[in-house]
Amino acid sequence: MTEFSPGRSALPYVPDYGGASLADLPGSVLASLGAGSGNTLRLDPAERICLFLVDGMGAELLRAHPDAAPFLSAQPGRTLTAGFPSSTPTSLATLGTGMPPGEHGMVGILMAVPGEGRLFNCLRWTAPGHAVDPDWWQPAETVYQRLSAAGVDPVYVAPGAFKGTGLSRAVYRGVRHVAADSVDDRIEGVRQALRGRAFVTVYYGGLDAAGHETGWGSTQWLEELAVVDRMAQRIAESLPRGSAMYVTADHGMVNPTDKVDVDLRPELREGVALLGGEARVRHLYTAEGAAPAVLETWAEALRGRAWVVSREEAVESGWFGPAVRREWLGRIGDVVVVPYGDCVVVASRTEAVEAAMIGYHGSLTAAEQNVPLLEVSAR
Repeated sequence: MTEFSPGRSALPYVPDYGGASLADLPGSVLASLGAGSGNTLRLDPAERICLFLVDGMGAELLRAHPDAAPFLSAQPGRTLTAGFPSSTPTSLATLGTGMPPGEHGMVGILMAVPGEGRLFNCLRWTAPGHAVDPDWWQPAETVYQRLSAAGVDPVYVAPGAFKGTGLSRAVYRGVRHVAADSVDDRIEGVRQALRGRAFVTVYYGGLDAAGHETGWGSTQWLEELAVVDRMAQRIAESLPRGSAMYVTADHGMVNPTDKVDVDLRPELREGVALLGGEARVRHLYTAEGAAPAVLETWAEALRGRAWVVSREEAVESGWFGPAVRREWLGRIGDVVVVPYGDCVVVASRTEAVEAAMIGYHGSLTAAEQNVPLLEVSAR
């Protein structure tokens, strides 16, 4: 992994696939529960496991505010990399399959449906025209299906609104969804599920929402971090003997202020048929023959503010993992634009809500890539 620092040329912080990444966690969990052998992270054996997934709780963000999260800050752990893009749908698919993005195919939030000239939003699971089948878009067997086959009850404790959505069907296929909207309901859902041999994922999204709205480190964000800390402590106190809780996140966050608005820069729209991705990772799907010119224009416009590369270079550099399945190549932009430092690429007219955000994530920087893996055991 490489990172940029003042006075040096910026280099992308490439995820540590196969070493210490979110893609390595599911296989290690399977091995810990006696349902597999690939224990890359060397997790200790356990009869039951709770994975507390906190949306947006980057490792560097947590380290910056130990007073707001005293329980979590006192727990032993290590740092993993999220994967690219460092975004929720990508990380959920990684955790759900144990595969890097290049293998499971969820390589962005807004992706082109190859050969159809339309964009698909896999977070909201919406697209113009006919619906996208989750089993077709993400066909890999999930970790939860493997756990169930091994006699382990895979449980997802999360808001009821998530049940049956396209994203949930794609990444949580095979789980038993326990609808739990409040913090108390989620803690009770975990407690009930851990009575048997189970792998329980409990999700909390309030921290990420606060970060997008008011920025990480803001008063609202710190209040949410305190909620997460108390929630983790209460789950830990309810763990039955022979179980373990792991606390991790899907990505970190940054608060950039240098907003490049493509809706006010017509030269950045030239040759671009579809603008995909998100503010910290843009997939540019170009008109036929326009890719070289688009790459040159964007590279010049964002010099010193973003990595601008061809699809081939992004794939060969291992950003999406050691390899990308041929079927998924068309989901990646002909040109991939990855802002770093203080920069984001927004579209104020077509993506007004996103353009108004304070906190963002998705890029190849340590603040966005690094996530914690904290362990609490009840032996």
